[in-house]
Amino acid sequence: MTIKKIHTFWEDTAKVWLHEHLEMFRDEGALLFVILLPLAYPLLYSWIYNNEVVREVPVAVVDCSNSATSREFVRHVDASPDVMVAERCASLEEATRLVGKHKVYGVVYLPSDFDTRLNRMEQAHVSVYCNMGLMLTYKAIFQTCTAVAADMNSGIQIRLSGNKTNREDELTTAPLSITDVPMFNNTSGYGNFILPAVLVLILQQILLLGIGITYGTSYEKNRFLRIRPMLDRRFGLARIMVGRTMGFLVLFMLIAAWVILAVPRLFHFVQLIHFGDFLLFTFPYLLACIFFAITFSFFVRRREDVMLLVVFTSVPFLFLSGISWPKSNVPELWHYVSWLIPSSFGIQGFVKLNTLGATFSDILPEIKGLWMQTVVYGVLASLVTYWQVKDSKQETE
Repeated sequence: MTIKKIHTFWEDTAKVWLHEHLEMFRDEGALLFVILLPLAYPLLYSWIYNNEVVREVPVAVVDCSNSATSREFVRHVDASPDVMVAERCASLEEATRLVGKHKVYGVVYLPSDFDTRLNRMEQAHVSVYCNMGLMLTYKAIFQTCTAVAADMNSGIQIRLSGNKTNREDELTTAPLSITDVPMFNNTSGYGNFILPAVLVLILQQILLLGIGITYGTSYEKNRFLRIRPMLDRRFGLARIMVGRTMGFLVLFMLIAAWVILAVPRLFHFVQLIHFGDFLLFTFPYLLACIFFAITFSFFVRRREDVMLLVVFTSVPFLFLSGISWPKSNVPELWHYVSWLIPSSFGIQGFVKLNTLGATFSDILPEIKGLWMQTVVYGVLASLVTYWQVKDSKQETE
């Protein structure tokens, strides 16, 4: 190619770039999803999960024993940071009605023979009923009752052992010492667990929404006709594809920096990723998402269609990534399906870099997967673009 042809090539590319941005920024719907949504949506998610763990979960207590030991058990449960004794009921049926009304999330039931069995050197029982509709509340109630029971068990063992020294008491209550060291998610919080995956998925879904709405509008109003003359030039399809891709890539590199780097730092979530690794990871991920979204736009004939498609796919995409549900428990067929979605590789790679402290070399399988998707969806996106632009001429003839 001569210098003049190279200049013409990049001039046409810039025109396509400008055309894509104008179409997007003139569309209120696309502007909402591409600019305002990524600015506000991550903040909303981070604010919701910023507490990390639930505190003061209300429970109802049914103390049929009404003894000093049972009252001690209830006091320790109420004194814990995670559980609050909100109601004291006379029967299990009364407490169950409170759970049904969502006034409490669990019931602690101490039978009438609780203290009697302990005094007889028999095993006593405490029943814990939890609302399984929310796993975080179940975890708080169950772990608190387990910890209180273990602490009271230790006290009973010490009283019955007849030991003379504190060291003997330690060996009696804990002959095997376990040190709990939380790795990576040092707060053991739900936000640090789920937010990195959600942020990466948000980038993909925003691209699907933005490109889908923009191209759906262009298809309805036949706006692809404006770039139709470029298709007849040498490397015409390449001019259009490079212009389209660069327009979205530059814009979403800035959005990705906000979503992935700035938002977690604002809310003090775990963040171990380095800026260089961020660039090396984000570049293939955004390319794969852009080509995936352009390919996806083939199924969009009206701008409203993309809303249904994106809303329907968001939760399945999160499950297929292997973050919210273990990949070992996912059927093999869905493993193969997950390879078709950029967020599957993107979420796994980002979580390893950002939360697990991996280096870029540790996520090479995910990077290779993203580059393979870039090539495959790049070809499909080129075919879709060719059809969209070519079809615009046919409709005007």
